[in-house]
Amino acid sequence: MELNKRPNIVLIMNDDMGYSDLQCYGGEIETPNLNRLVNQGIQFTQFYNTARCSPSRASLMTGLHPHQTGIGILTDDHSPDGYPGNLNTQCATLAEILKPQGYSTYMSGKWHMAHDFQHEKHTWPLQRGFEKFYGTIAGAGSFHEPNTLTRGNDNIDHEANEENFYYTDAISDQAVRFIEEHAEEKRGVDQPFFQYVAYTAPHWPLHAKDEDIAKYKGRFDEGWDQLRQERLKRMISLGIIDCSWELTERDPSQPDWEKVEHREWLLRCMEVYAAQIDCMDQGIGRIVNALERTGQLDNTILLFLADNGGCAELLDPAAHDLFVDHLLIARSESLDGEPILFGNRPELMPGPKNTYQSYGVAWANLSNTPFRLYKHWVHEGGISTPLIVHWPEGLRASGELRHTPAQLVDIVPTLLELANASYPEQLNGHKLLPLEGRSLKNIFEQDEDTEVPLFWEHEGNSAIRIGKWKLVKKYPGDWELYNMIENRTETVDLATQYPDKVKDMSGMYNEWAARCSVVARDTVEKIIEERKRT
Repeated sequence: MELNKRPNIVLIMNDDMGYSDLQCYGGEIETPNLNRLVNQGIQFTQFYNTARCSPSRASLMTGLHPHQTGIGILTDDHSPDGYPGNLNTQCATLAEILKPQGYSTYMSGKWHMAHDFQHEKHTWPLQRGFEKFYGTIAGAGSFHEPNTLTRGNDNIDHEANEENFYYTDAISDQAVRFIEEHAEEKRGVDQPFFQYVAYTAPHWPLHAKDEDIAKYKGRFDEGWDQLRQERLKRMISLGIIDCSWELTERDPSQPDWEKVEHREWLLRCMEVYAAQIDCMDQGIGRIVNALERTGQLDNTILLFLADNGGCAELLDPAAHDLFVDHLLIARSESLDGEPILFGNRPELMPGPKNTYQSYGVAWANLSNTPFRLYKHWVHEGGISTPLIVHWPEGLRASGELRHTPAQLVDIVPTLLELANASYPEQLNGHKLLPLEGRSLKNIFEQDEDTEVPLFWEHEGNSAIRIGKWKLVKKYPGDWELYNMIENRTETVDLATQYPDKVKDMSGMYNEWAARCSVVARDTVEKIIEERKRT
């Protein structure tokens, strides 16, 4: 569809959410505002992230694979090439690309693409193309009192001491202010904006507001086994998954729901997690309302997706010092001096600011229904994400599904084409790597068959997908081969039946890994150990 002016872009990413948590993807969590976007837009069923927060954000922002950007694992320095933990000079963020071509650029929320959270700021948002920034530089933290809270380049942690501060609301409210300010300041001027909204919800710690938690009292009482079965039925009825795909077994480390201990605490964990997503959806509703109120909604491309699958991490109280002193994502005590009780403690109900807990393996298994594994791994449970696209003036489709496989590197080329913007060969005197993805503009109109290869690597976990075939391995295991048309839940390994397919696809993977600066996990671990000794 031809438009009179270039579209605004609002790109929303959330953190550590499972594939099927949202109501519009089959989950129990109420998301009326995302539902509205689905009903008026399109919904991808086979879109992929990179299985971890920093790499996903780097790939989303640059159109490159994460190792090419300098963020192969997280933001720790895991040199050599591909792993220094900072956005490098051979990549450009979407803000750096769009700003010189007439876009205003704003961001609210989590950055997590810089090695230094306090002092060296050359890879912070303002230095990587954003005109205005409000959010956190580090990767996680309290929702009541987040560390590394920043406006522009200045730390404003003290602002989290305000009464009723809640970080998800702060991210949403700042995004609304940017929209309103842009509409006022650019009144009568044809200047579109790009806004990146990066929620930390529902990443641990389990912090939520009492009124949001109360909405989910009793919602999960049937337990993870029954709820996975119920989700599966809803997902099939929505057309999200095929009825022939077998539901994966419950994680073998987790008990039958009827045999669990600390049931009240376990239920509270999932209730708080749900409340975190619910609050985010409320904020997205305020963002959409701001766009509508200022007359900008119809010509705004709005995308929503997640950075990885559900997170099965358990917070060990013994990790307290690492989180507080090195990662800067937790405090020993609140800003008013109250001790923080760090780690999963069944005697302590999550939610308040003096707690710091996660929801655990079995609930993550529910979040990733019907798939295997979690954040970190590149089986479907680790890399499958919702993708919702809403653009009233630019989409003919409304309330339709798209089943074409695609991944994060496709977002930048898609948005550049829709914005009529070009990708530069150089930035600030540095030659840029060419984009790795392809535009999804045609797929916005209709599904298409594709043999374009998709690649993943994270901490030795590796995969390649070409059309219906996916080759994947969980480090340090062997390659597994799955037919994704017949068995996307990865329950029937065909590697021994098709050795030539394994050989061909693994060869293609190895060529990609060498080209994109992927370093073998064993090599990375040796480098880390050597550094510890010196």
